[in-house]
Amino acid sequence: MRARLLLLAALAPALPAMSIVVAAEAPPMNANPNAAVAPEALESELVAKHGEAQRARIHRGLLQVRSLWRDEDGDAAAFTAFARGHFIADPKLLDATLDRFEAAAEQIDGHLLEIGRELRRPSDLDIGALLPLDPLLAAWDPAANLVEDLFKSKIAFVALLNFPLSTLAERLDAGKGWDRRTWAAARLAGRFARRVPGAVQQEISAAATQAELYIAEYNIWMHHLVGDKGERLFPKGLRLITHWNLRDELKADYADPKGPDKQRTIIKVMERIVTQTIPAAVIDNPRLDWNPFTNVVTVAPVGEIEDNAPKREVKADPAPEPDRRYERLFANFRAARKADPYSPIAPTAIARSFELQREIPEARVTAMLKEVLESPLVPRIAALMKKRLGRKLEPQDLWYNGFQARSKFPEPELDALTRKRYPTAAAFAADIPRILDGLGFSKDKAAFLASHIVVDPSRGAGHALQAARRGDFPHLRTRIEQDGPNPGMNYKGYNIAVHELGHNVEQVFSLYEVDHTLLAGVPNNAFTEALAFVFQAQDLVLLGVAKPDAESERLRVLNDFWATWEIGGVALVDVAVWHWMYDHPDAKPAELRDAVGKIARETWNRYYAPVLGGKDSPLLGIYSHMVSYPLYLCDYPLGHLIAFQIEEQVKKTGSIGPEFERMAKFGAVTPDQWMIHATGAPVGAGPLLRAAAAALDGAR
Repeated sequence: MRARLLLLAALAPALPAMSIVVAAEAPPMNANPNAAVAPEALESELVAKHGEAQRARIHRGLLQVRSLWRDEDGDAAAFTAFARGHFIADPKLLDATLDRFEAAAEQIDGHLLEIGRELRRPSDLDIGALLPLDPLLAAWDPAANLVEDLFKSKIAFVALLNFPLSTLAERLDAGKGWDRRTWAAARLAGRFARRVPGAVQQEISAAATQAELYIAEYNIWMHHLVGDKGERLFPKGLRLITHWNLRDELKADYADPKGPDKQRTIIKVMERIVTQTIPAAVIDNPRLDWNPFTNVVTVAPVGEIEDNAPKREVKADPAPEPDRRYERLFANFRAARKADPYSPIAPTAIARSFELQREIPEARVTAMLKEVLESPLVPRIAALMKKRLGRKLEPQDLWYNGFQARSKFPEPELDALTRKRYPTAAAFAADIPRILDGLGFSKDKAAFLASHIVVDPSRGAGHALQAARRGDFPHLRTRIEQDGPNPGMNYKGYNIAVHELGHNVEQVFSLYEVDHTLLAGVPNNAFTEALAFVFQAQDLVLLGVAKPDAESERLRVLNDFWATWEIGGVALVDVAVWHWMYDHPDAKPAELRDAVGKIARETWNRYYAPVLGGKDSPLLGIYSHMVSYPLYLCDYPLGHLIAFQIEEQVKKTGSIGPEFERMAKFGAVTPDQWMIHATGAPVGAGPLLRAAAAALDGAR
């Protein structure tokens, strides 16, 4: 899944972001010429008072304040009085002020995050039926007006007057030589580089919440997928959320004799979701049977309806879902676009996602993805897969899991094992110390981490929710069926839970053990995904059904490559769709639907059809992140690349725990600086490509 963060939304206008700290570029020199009548005279006055050595700081501080000072903040006299009263020249007082800002920010961020988390409990957790009030509470962002309040109170201007904003170029270049306190000061100033109105931020938050709730309730009852003769491939009670559980079921079916038929059925369901030809009546409905190949809907025979099926009147209505998927996607775009005028340094949500949140330019990310997508290793690995499968590759092999140890085990066996071990969320929470011990953490450290993580049953597929102040704890959410014939955590839920546990452990270390809470977190979402992948790769070992060996290690490398290749194209589709929306801001949901289909088909035909067939498949548009987590998908292929580099480093020491801790607590510096500290090399595709080539030579 992913780490889902309740951010101080006004500090991160393009959701989601890894850190509540948002660094940004220096402001334009002439942003608000009416803020002061004679800025040069004021600068000279302050230099005369504080000394020539302070000139550069005074000049930059005044420009930074002027760039965001508005008429309602006061006239020229008020601006002058503020600058006279709040410029700090004394180094000790400046250090004390940074410390005070850091302490205050932690408390403000942390408590507002907790309020938002509690308001979202009924929507996020499987704790009973939603009330009509719950979506409204979930959509309200208690932090929406925070930044504006901090500007109105002049608190933000104190930071801008005394601590320098930095450009991305400065952070990438000069940042390599900064000490930790300089980094903390840069992150503090960066929080106030933009001034997005609370009303705009509230709309962004509401759109994201509505999209998440739409996806959280988008389930398919698999027993009711039928063939032309009424044949049923899936067992009763199997209720899968799109796309995560559908994809994971497809992966699990490689170990099933009926696997190819099941997989082709899932692929057809996915394609109908993307094209919005899925009948609206069959979504989360166990009282209707549906043939996704013919699109025929019938009322399910009484004997085939699940015992826990909701009571409702149904009719076999084949009417398609009316483009709700694209309504939600476009609502996210429209809301995010309203923040554009308040971010001249990164004037689109796309720019903010790369330049401010990832701190890796879009062109560099795209180049890394294409380096994998266009690698000559792809047809070689595909040939090995064909040999192992004994058939031609098909579109479902986008998610081939035969390089993973789990492919050796039938999913029902794994389900039975995980359901017995984890009947409730509390059972998984109680097992966290053992899991962490198995990953090489000391018993004391494992106990500390377990005591700082809360486990909840998720309404959706699952996510990890950070804490933002010491004294509060990250939350792990995973899906646990509480009713029906098969209660408890199935293997899919367990696999997700281990992934989310990786997020949570990172979140504990990067908050509780970082030297400056202004640097809490990691550089961007891709890094927390990478660290979570490190945990997830060990799920079967932790379950006690697999052991690592040389052949498994070679296959792990090939699996990492294939997973990166798979999600790399999806990420390109996600970014291309946002470019299309910016080019067509007044389009209708149906036009967006057609555009997504076109972009997905073109990307498929370029990179995937030559390997997997299925020309013109819209399959790359299935990922739910496109709807509910705007511009997030690039973090997954980046996360795979980063995870591989981390795992290679871990291999050198032989234990995940100590290396994971050393890396995670380094904090939110730039991606390359973090990676060089962690592994000795910057972020890149080269290590994975070289290792995959070597693994191919030795794999069977």
